[in-house]
Amino acid sequence: MSITMTPTAARHVEKSLAKRGGGLGLRLAVKTSGCSGYAYALEFVDALNADDECFETHGVKVIIDPRSLGMLDGTELDFVREGLNEGFKFNNPNAKANCGCGESFAV
Repeated sequence: MSITMTPTAARHVEKSLAKRGGGLGLRLAVKTSGCSGYAYALEFVDALNADDECFETHGVKVIIDPRSLGMLDGTELDFVREGLNEGFKFNNPNAKANCGCGESFAV
C-alpha cells in the first residue's frame, strides 16, 4: 500500500501547514458524493487516529483512514496550475471513471 505526492504538491502542503501555524500533515479520504459516486476529501491533521495509515513523501505526511485506503492505494497527489486555476490533481489507478468536473470518481 502506498500514497505518494509530487514535489510540487509536497511544497504546497508544507507552505499551507506553515501558514496555518503547523500540523502533522494532510488527510486524504474518500466520501460518498458527487455524480460518479465518490469524492476526495482533504483536511489538515493535528492528531492521528489509532487506525490511521501514514505515508511520507518529500518530508510531508499523508494520512489515510482504513476505509479509504483500498480506494486510494497507489494514488499520487499532484498540485497543478492550469491558467488561472490551481488545485490538487489525484492520479488514482483505482478510479475506473472520473466525473467531467474532476471532482468525483467511480471504482
